Amino acid sequence: MEVYTVTVATGTSEYSGTNNYIFVTLVGEKGESERTLLDNPGLDFCRGAVDQYKVTSPSPLGSLLLVRLEKQRYWVEDNWFCRYVTVEPPGGEKVLTFPCYRWFIGDFKLEIREGTAKTLRDDSLPLLLAHRKTELQERRMTYRWVTWASGIPRCIDAKTEADLPQDARFDNEKRSDFEYSLKYALLELSLKKMAIRFGKSWNDLDDFKRIFWKLRSPIAEYCMEHWKEEWFFGYQCINGSNPRMIQRCKKLPDNFPVTPDMVQSSIAPRTNLDKELKAGNIYLLDYAIMDGIPTNTIRGKPQYVAAPLCLLYQHPDDGLIPIAIQLEQTPGPDTPIFLPKDPPLAWLLAKMWVRTSEFQVFQLLSHLLRTHLVIEVFCVATLRQLPAVHPIYKLLAPHLRYTLEINCRGRTQLISADGIFKRVVSTGGDGLLILAQREYKVLTYRSLHPCYDFTDRGVSQVPNYFYREHSLMLWEAIHSFVSGMVSLYYQSDHDVHQDLELQAWIRDITQEGFTELPNFGLHSKLTTREELSTLLSVAIFTSTAQHAATNNGQFDWCAWVPNTPCTMRHPPPTNKDEVTMEMVMATLPDVSQSCVQMAITWHLGRPQPDAIPLGQYTEEYFTEELAQELIERFRTELKEIESYILSQNEGLELKYLYLLPSRIENSITI
Repeated sequence: MEVYTVTVATGTSEYSGTNNYIFVTLVGEKGESERTLLDNPGLDFCRGAVDQYKVTSPSPLGSLLLVRLEKQRYWVEDNWFCRYVTVEPPGGEKVLTFPCYRWFIGDFKLEIREGTAKTLRDDSLPLLLAHRKTELQERRMTYRWVTWASGIPRCIDAKTEADLPQDARFDNEKRSDFEYSLKYALLELSLKKMAIRFGKSWNDLDDFKRIFWKLRSPIAEYCMEHWKEEWFFGYQCINGSNPRMIQRCKKLPDNFPVTPDMVQSSIAPRTNLDKELKAGNIYLLDYAIMDGIPTNTIRGKPQYVAAPLCLLYQHPDDGLIPIAIQLEQTPGPDTPIFLPKDPPLAWLLAKMWVRTSEFQVFQLLSHLLRTHLVIEVFCVATLRQLPAVHPIYKLLAPHLRYTLEINCRGRTQLISADGIFKRVVSTGGDGLLILAQREYKVLTYRSLHPCYDFTDRGVSQVPNYFYREHSLMLWEAIHSFVSGMVSLYYQSDHDVHQDLELQAWIRDITQEGFTELPNFGLHSKLTTREELSTLLSVAIFTSTAQHAATNNGQFDWCAWVPNTPCTMRHPPPTNKDEVTMEMVMATLPDVSQSCVQMAITWHLGRPQPDAIPLGQYTEEYFTEELAQELIERFRTELKEIESYILSQNEGLELKYLYLLPSRIENSITI
């Protein structure tokens, strides 16, 4: 009799353990072990347990290929999450690890492979080739593409998160926290609303302070104190929640007729607008994408949007400051150009109109479309086309955790016909979809690559652009790590070209996910290791650093509602001299809308309780030493970046810590 020592690790999250029957069979090149009920004295398979058992075989099994796990019901159904299985063959041979990280629901049988990553060409045994094929056939039936709305990336076929398989769902703690925090924020703010309704009238900007209790952050408080200052407006363009909008202006747009005289008082002495344009110190925010977007109606009242143009100047002493704002794309008598020397309330209201456009663009385009929906395409294609033993599956899986569920919740709770955006945001309803469709039409693969993004926008020289500096450091670390992994499993470009599963994956991404995008710029064939490394780096960068940059600061920048209003209740002003405080307060969100804006941005922007930071792989898919060394090297680089960012921020009153590796989640989970 051959005796194998088998260790089984149960999940650590709530309800991972089971009291159902668990059986194991070891499958080797020369046969199978006995089907063995795993049952030690006392309780087995408790949450977090690592249980050891003896499994016998009448004859040697040869090389171990698969571990077959079966769960059978005992009295009541009790789901089980298995992390991994290890097997020590007789004679003290090397212990083999079989990663699992799957839920067992109902009477369920699963065969898992030893952890060494293998591409299709690395397998020759019919049993293993059949295993790959069966796994993908089952996954393609489980994870299907659907068009949620035309003109945006396709997504997972699930009407709500309840339609997702358990393996794609939040853990119980995450689900409870997600649902509780939303209720908590909305309840707290409904109490504030009552306090204000029974208190004084809502007629001055300082009244916004009355909803500014309990839910607060140091940056939100700093914002409340400094939001009217020109340098602070400019700072948010480069280090706020939408740091990818600003671009260098070499020539003024024809529809933005700013003259040198208009802005001379904002320009440094002994120079002028023309000289500064040539010197590369003039920048532009252009919200043309907002032009003509249908607007929401909230409680029977129409809401309003603008499509502003804003000129900024890199002042030698004052930093990046706004010097001219036009609130619509077509100049004319009713579309004045607002300037810092105008009546203070007129200039302040013009800046608020830029910031409300910023709210729409960062929430729906920079955040939702360019991170959540883009990564969902990679997520669905990976689940459909790469088996669990594939090195690229192992590399991407930790960066796709929870993304399907958070996106399903976004579609049903945030941007649906009766979602939160419909209740409080000026583009809620049809507008948000039309906005996303416009952006999707011009979306390019190149723009998702941070190095190209900064050079194409001409912003490589902007000082104190912490988002750019930290993004490029993280890109280098991610790209170096990914290139190492790709070189480990693909010895040559030919190996990439010949990997049929990988080619099916890229076809799924380009032909099924990013449909109707002739100018996206991603080929449906991968031919070199460098191409593959860059694509994987873009996916990992987008799901980690880029998402953190747009998501994590939203409460900081939006909690003080006048700084980034979610909606406007009156149209943009057409006469600078007629702006009054009554007009400003009547335009800004009302008490109810302001409370919901605070609640939602706190709920979505706060640190997550079960967050896994970038580079921390709690689920160990890679078991080979060389792969683990690359992961360790990646972690060391991230620690160095962490130290650099912390020392750079020492003594800064306004800190930029959104891209601190310890604060970046490994995947899009919120």
